[in-house]
Amino acid sequence: MQLGLVGLGKMGSNMRTRIKAAGHEVVGYDPRPEVSDVKDLKELVAKLDAPRAVWLMVPAGEPTEENVKQLAELLEPGDVVIDGGNSKYTGDQPNADLLAKKKVGFIDCGVSGGVWGLENGYGLMAGGSKEDVAKVMPIFDALRPAGPRENGFVHVGPVGAGHYAKMVHNGIEYGLMHAYAEGYELLDAEPLIEDVTGTMKAWTQGTVVRSWLLDLLVRALEEDPGLAEISDYCTDSGEGRWTVEEAIRHAVPLNVISAALFARFASRQESSPALKAVSALRNQFGGHAVRDLSGKEVGETADPNAAPGAK
Repeated sequence: MQLGLVGLGKMGSNMRTRIKAAGHEVVGYDPRPEVSDVKDLKELVAKLDAPRAVWLMVPAGEPTEENVKQLAELLEPGDVVIDGGNSKYTGDQPNADLLAKKKVGFIDCGVSGGVWGLENGYGLMAGGSKEDVAKVMPIFDALRPAGPRENGFVHVGPVGAGHYAKMVHNGIEYGLMHAYAEGYELLDAEPLIEDVTGTMKAWTQGTVVRSWLLDLLVRALEEDPGLAEISDYCTDSGEGRWTVEEAIRHAVPLNVISAALFARFASRQESSPALKAVSALRNQFGGHAVRDLSGKEVGETADPNAAPGAK
């Protein structure tokens, strides 16, 4: 099968390699000429035989929307576009509607696997019509992990369902990572634990907390003991926020995922205005000592009921 692949970054380039290794032809386009097979989308479409399949692996939002608009002008009835980026599910139906005017199909596909997907395969969550999904199934089979299809691929539902499933997947990822991180910090804080990395490595086989994420944390600790080479500043790419927004919409309590998201926000503060306010309040109502910007403890608040000049 032929596939047009737009976006040849870390994920896209590895996907191209894996799909080619399965015997398919891939025509890749990227704004960087050194990695691109064609000069633009027009040439990419021209190199594909009808019915065409074009897979987008570009950033969510405007880059995805712009590529869909261009493809809507270039593709023909019976072709299909797959958005494999981390787009918000609410943007999928507008993209599908735009392409439907030209009788071009649309699939939203959540893709999980990161930089390790080339070797291990990718977990795939597709949203769209059964007919469109069937057209691209050879590519899905090339990308997913070896073994039964249902263990690495799911047709979740109609347009939007694939990205919704991926959003929840990433929210769960936030919670899992933070739980491992908190466990690591507690182990590191206890003098009785002489081998923190070894303890966590011993958990990677046979225990109920074993997972690939735990494997990766152990790998990071072995490469950089104590994680001394990186800061505690932690970004987010949006999916955790969207997951929490959906929890609010559905009145579903996501205690762990929301806490993990807020912890990332806290990591970006050089100081916390909220905790400054708490410290000030403790000083005001209880006379508790506070610390100045140098870390020095300063005096307690005077008793408002004391006589003038009293200490």
